[in-house]
Amino acid sequence: MPWRTPDRMWSPTQTTLVAVSGTLTLGRHGIDPPVVLAPMAGITNVAFRQLCREYGAGLYVCEMITTVALHHRNPKTERLIQFGAGEHPRSMQLYGVDPDITAKAVRRVADENLADHIDLNFGCSVKKITSKGGGSAIPWKRRLFGAIVRAAVDNAGGLPVTVKMRKGIDDDHLTYVEAGLTAQDAGVAWVALHARTAAQRYSGAADWEAIATLKQALDVPVLGNGDIWEAGDALRMVAETGCDGVVVGRGCLGRPWLFADLAAGFAGRSERVLPTLGEVARVMRRHAELLVDWWGVEREAVTDFRKHVAWYLKGFPVGAELRRAMAMASSLAELDDLLGKVDAGGPFPAEILGQPRGRTNAPARVVLPYGWLDDRDSEAVPDDAEHDDSGASARECARGTVPRHPNERHTPGWCAAGHRTLPRRGVSRLTFAHHWVLIPRSTVNAVAGGSGGSEPRLRVRLRRRQQGHGRPPRRQGRQPRRDDEPRTARTAGLHHHDRGVPGVPDHRSRAGRAARAGGHPPDGPGGGAWQAPRRGDRPAAGVGPLGCPLLDAGHDGDRPQRGAQRRERGGPGHAGRR
Repeated sequence: MPWRTPDRMWSPTQTTLVAVSGTLTLGRHGIDPPVVLAPMAGITNVAFRQLCREYGAGLYVCEMITTVALHHRNPKTERLIQFGAGEHPRSMQLYGVDPDITAKAVRRVADENLADHIDLNFGCSVKKITSKGGGSAIPWKRRLFGAIVRAAVDNAGGLPVTVKMRKGIDDDHLTYVEAGLTAQDAGVAWVALHARTAAQRYSGAADWEAIATLKQALDVPVLGNGDIWEAGDALRMVAETGCDGVVVGRGCLGRPWLFADLAAGFAGRSERVLPTLGEVARVMRRHAELLVDWWGVEREAVTDFRKHVAWYLKGFPVGAELRRAMAMASSLAELDDLLGKVDAGGPFPAEILGQPRGRTNAPARVVLPYGWLDDRDSEAVPDDAEHDDSGASARECARGTVPRHPNERHTPGWCAAGHRTLPRRGVSRLTFAHHWVLIPRSTVNAVAGGSGGSEPRLRVRLRRRQQGHGRPPRRQGRQPRRDDEPRTARTAGLHHHDRGVPGVPDHRSRAGRAARAGGHPPDGPGGGAWQAPRRGDRPAAGVGPLGCPLLDAGHDGDRPQRGAQRRERGGPGHAGRR
């Protein structure tokens, strides 16, 4: 433990502490106290789990891992399934919608000894998951749900398998009792219930009565989750519902010492950690150090730490400027300098005790695939419900397989060859510089949802652009020249997709007019200013900037000028103007 505080008595408003007898069993492991850290994407990595373990024992679960990514050994996923040297039992949560892929992923975990425990996630309420039939939408399909759980248990090789789920989709589509019985029949070690529906998300109060109902219906242990902000809340949940343990999620954000309170509370001790601001600063520094050890790159680690700053400092009298500076720190030295400016003796703000932390969004309608509620007995695997990469959608994962432009941060969706690969907000402008760009057909199918049936909107736009329809983008404002950039190398007036790409001119700028007439960069793409062409030079047919294929019908350089068009039609032109 990085620091210790004197024992402080609990507030009189807290539940009287009574030792909870019995140890939660997980295979050959005993979980004492019966406290589980809920997996949270981007939070419960090796560093955060190690920090929490320094304060109290329990079961600490890694971030959610998709079965497809685990089966295909995705590099990002291989990093997420790492555990600390002294981390036992090693707990891994898997998310899957296909029984066959789930079986292969679980078999790999067992064969390669990647974990000591497997938890199955059926509680995710994120729109991009439920809209494809995954997460908390799966238990509604009772036969598919049972097939996934049985596939995991049958291929676990003796490893304990557990399930975490919500009450249901909404109050009219509750599934938790039926799903719990199905999981119990499949052979799970326990069932954890987040006592909210998917429609509630993280709003309102958790329905602890549902935990009690599930406990009465099942013979296997039941763990409760929802609204555990203090150790007293955990003890009260156990007393009111009869559950066998608790799962803590948002309550420990910015408060890893909560696990010390939980350990003391379940042991019947009246100890409580209420750190001063200086002690919190030391915890923040320790957390950042652990992230640096895990990331291996200090800047990336400190950047990852930024999201924790607001949680750690919640309720403390820290000025807005100092908070903002900490949330923008990029090195340990900078973080140390900022942490040294806080009032080390500032007391812990008692007014935030028992208050919600993290996300508290409002209820929302659950987005489901068309006809999802019609047939509960269907075992059809939902299309595109599972991600190819843990924490990223299938499109985002596919984008990662395409070579990026070096300046991809400012021009998302362009590959190194200049193709528009996987746009994030549709394709209103299929252009590169002043040319129409031909997207590979395989990429179009991947984005537009496959082939067959009515032609998707993206392919309609592509076909129309191939036929010469459409027009160049609107003229954009000129961008300010950097102090260290020569005036001849300005990338001014770039399109909104091309802005920031070195050496790519706008079709209306001076460099763009030179490029349209046959100009070329002296040192290749991004290698300097675009030079004006020699008289008689023409651009190579079918080739554009960065080797991007062009369509003759959309080649801006082959179009007559507006005045010439009007003169050909007999309209007023500009022949007499100077």
